[in-house]
Parts: sequence; structure tokens; C-alpha cells
Amino acid sequence: MLIISLLFFTLHKFDSDRAFFYLKKQVEFGPRIPNSASHKTCLLYLDSLLNIYGDTTVTQNFNAMGYGETLHLSNIIARFNPKKGNRLLIGAHWDSRPYCDRDKSPKNRLKPLPGANDGASGVAVLLEIAQVISKWRVKPPVDIVLFDGEDYGKEGDNDMYLLGSKYLAEHDILHPTAMILLDMVGDKDLKIYQEGFSEKFSHKLNTEFFNIATRIYPKIFIDTVKYSMLDDHIPFIKTGIPAIDIIDFDYPYWHTIQDTPDKCSENSLKIIGDVLLKFLKEWK
Repeated sequence: MLIISLLFFTLHKFDSDRAFFYLKKQVEFGPRIPNSASHKTCLLYLDSLLNIYGDTTVTQNFNAMGYGETLHLSNIIARFNPKKGNRLLIGAHWDSRPYCDRDKSPKNRLKPLPGANDGASGVAVLLEIAQVISKWRVKPPVDIVLFDGEDYGKEGDNDMYLLGSKYLAEHDILHPTAMILLDMVGDKDLKIYQEGFSEKFSHKLNTEFFNIATRIYPKIFIDTVKYSMLDDHIPFIKTGIPAIDIIDFDYPYWHTIQDTPDKCSENSLKIIGDVLLKFLKEWK
């Protein structure tokens, strides 16, 4: 019995190498900018993986007006134990930014973002989480959502950000009890502070998550607020759903051409994955 239990644990732990492969694979497709060929190819890849892992999967297609064009966008959803209530939504954005507008070099500022940490890292963690919980005998009531159109807007134009999360929150097909967002979680020098809106509007959920995180990785998770972020958790907070943002915003390559896989770490992905799996095991 002990041997079987240990084998089960070994087969169902977070695989950081596989998660990092998922991160690099997304970047290899090219910038995941809405309406681009690489966006379409990556969509097919992500959808095919979640179709394998999820009990049921949904691709939520929708359109939004961009800058002089209609954007064809897709939220990708994998549901686990879909008939059970008290559901937790875990999300990350899979699109990448059309501009490196924070780059030090002016010649790079109109180039698209590689998006290794800013987008691909959170998705990579969730793909591996999906693979792990797909093997659990009793799966948690969880919906994994990959949001599209999070990073499309130009600086200062807040209406053009968070397009996928706004759409899902407005067309509530999942009825989550709570929401956890992952964004920029692959940084080699990982340090996660509490996010301001999460603590202010979703204090109980934020505390529950950080109690687990600081217990497992006390040097990585800091139990104090540092930044308040416009991110994909905000549309859910606005609808009254507790939602928190797990993000390392101290990332010097944010919105620059240098946001590439070599700036990310397998270990950082594992840290986030370990905490999430522990949280899911305690989710009722």
C-alpha cells in the first residue's frame, strides 16, 4: 500500500521540465497577436492539449473592435468535475502584446513582444496543472481558462485591455465561486507580493492563498502589498466574484524585446505549480 501511495504521488506532481517546454513552445510559434497566423496556430495547440486533459472543453470565440480592425478572439476553457458546484476558476492570458513599448531602444518599440514571461509563463503552469489534476481520482471543481486579448491595448487606453476576461465575466457560463489569476510568474528572480486590489476586494481568498504559499515558500511569497494591477482579475471583482492576481511585477524585461525564455526559470514555474496544487487539494 505504501509503495502504491508513493508511486501515485510521484506520478502526480508538477513537472517543471514539461511546464518549461510549454513556455518555450508558445514563444516558438511567434508573437500571439490577435488575427496573426501565429495566434491561430498557438490556439490550435493550446486547445488540443486542454482537450486531452479536461473533462470537457469549451472554446469561447468572440469579436472585439481593435485599432481599425475586427479582432477574432478565443478564450480556451478546460473544465474538471464540471457538475460539482463551488467552482474555482484559474486563469492566465495566452495572447502576447503587439508592441514592445517599454523597450529602451526606440527601434524595438513597434515590434511585437516575445511574451515568454508576460503570458506564456502563466499558461505553461496551467497546462501542467491540467495534466496533473486530470490524473487525480477525485478531481477538484476547477475551470482552467486561457484568456485572449489581455495585452492588446496601447498605454493609457484601458478599454482595449482585458478583452477576454471582460467577455467571460459579462457572459458568465462557468459560475465560479472564486478566481485566481497567474501573470508573469516565470521570472528567474521570483518574488511574489500581494496585489493591492486582490487584498482590498478579495481579502479572504487572498489570505487563504498566501497562508499556503508563505508556508511552503516563505522566501518567495511576501505577505504584504506592493503593486495594484489592472489585470484579468478585475472584471471578476467588478461582478462580485472574489478574485486575486498572483504576479511578479518586478520584472525588468516587461514589455520589452528581451522578454524571452532565457529570462525565465523552470524552478519558478514549479514554485507556482506546487502552491496551486496544494491550494486545489484544500479547495472544497
